[in-house]
Amino acid sequence: MKVWLRESSNFVLLTIGIIFSLAVAFLAVRFGVIVPIMLTVTFLGIIYLLITVREIKFAFYGMFAFCFMVIFLYREISSSIPFGIGVEVMILLVWCSVFFNSNRVNWKLANNDLVFLALFWFMISLIEVINPAGASVRGWVQEIRSSALYFIMIVPLSFVILNRKKDLNHFLALIIIISVAGTFYGMRQLFVGLTSGEQQFLDNGAAQTHLLWGKLRVFSFYSDAGQFGASQAHICLIAFILALGPFLWWKRVLLGIAAFILFYGMLISGTRGALFALVAGGFFALFLSKNFKVLLLGGMFAVAFLGFLKFTTIGNGNYQIFRLRTALDPTDPSLNVRFTNQLILKEYLSSRPFGGGLGVIGTWGKEYNKDKFLSTIEPDSYWVKVWVMYGIIGFVIWFGIMMYIVGKCCGIVWKIKDDRLRVKLIALTSGTVGVFVCSYGNEVMNTMPTALILYVSWAFVYLGPRLDKEKEESINQVITN
Repeated sequence: MKVWLRESSNFVLLTIGIIFSLAVAFLAVRFGVIVPIMLTVTFLGIIYLLITVREIKFAFYGMFAFCFMVIFLYREISSSIPFGIGVEVMILLVWCSVFFNSNRVNWKLANNDLVFLALFWFMISLIEVINPAGASVRGWVQEIRSSALYFIMIVPLSFVILNRKKDLNHFLALIIIISVAGTFYGMRQLFVGLTSGEQQFLDNGAAQTHLLWGKLRVFSFYSDAGQFGASQAHICLIAFILALGPFLWWKRVLLGIAAFILFYGMLISGTRGALFALVAGGFFALFLSKNFKVLLLGGMFAVAFLGFLKFTTIGNGNYQIFRLRTALDPTDPSLNVRFTNQLILKEYLSSRPFGGGLGVIGTWGKEYNKDKFLSTIEPDSYWVKVWVMYGIIGFVIWFGIMMYIVGKCCGIVWKIKDDRLRVKLIALTSGTVGVFVCSYGNEVMNTMPTALILYVSWAFVYLGPRLDKEKEESINQVITN
């Protein structure tokens, strides 16, 4: 009976495929390529929705891939199509899949302080709509998405969907592979040239920050060079830490090669702040390794590397090395402009403890709050942006939440017994610390895809004790048998 049903379903699918192909061919001849393309996209969309409803992990990874490619789609297909809203749509599809398969979901896993902190920050962000500074509600709607909405929507999903060791392995492999692909795509921009969409991106104003001294700051398929460089440093650190872990030799070799490629991607981005992601994250990795001899040696190597950049001019003939070296130059004009802006903001915000409201500064400030003074100043930092939007009170709360999460992750990793699992969680924890520190110089941790990687990483670390228990149970079962 099962064989007959399988053969019947295959016959039905084959018949539908033939009919659809003939229809597309007829429409192409009759109306041109536009109609059949729209029909094909609609047909594929329906198939995707059907699979999404049934397969939770497929829905999640589909959302994950879209978050990486959303800027590429916006840049290369059409800037008039709101692909950004597609991020929320994809996340909602995952939620629909979870609710449709609620009998297969362990909701208790989402009952933890990380989810509660995300909810708490979201509530604060909601209240900001009545900020007395009177920022535009439209700007608030746009800004709350990256500031708080993604946090509260993605973290619970991560707990209930990705909660096994194989999910952790798939996640690590996925972010490393896609990031390496991003490096190669960036190399194509540097050595081959830009597409029409990428050139238009520069012509619309990005050239001011992405073409310096006639040299391109590579941005790959990310939103900008700052996001690309920080993401490359983030995943480079993860790959390098894993390459030093207790894994098969060929895996360590591949991870080492990936780390080298990603480091090169960081260099060609010209993102100087990404250096501090490596330094800060690397220090945490050494500390969490519990090997204080390695910590001392690693610290000495880091100091030597920074000394090489700070006190020598070796390699200045290479633009990427020269650009990276300026990150340690206190007289750098760009750095001093940032400090000057921060002094101006400090004086302006001294009488505004709740800030200027969400969307009052940055991209949405220029679009929806042109009448506000804060919209005329570049934040150049996510830390500064939080301070400006939420005020000193909101910034202290946000910073406290971040410090609590980092501390909790470190405490969890410290107690993990499974050596392989501990190295993976050290890599994720160190990566999130690097991203947090790097966000002082650029808007990183609130931008896709880094925001998504950050939230999922936190969830995996929080699940560390449960994943560690899986090995203990399997060992006990072997001993018992």
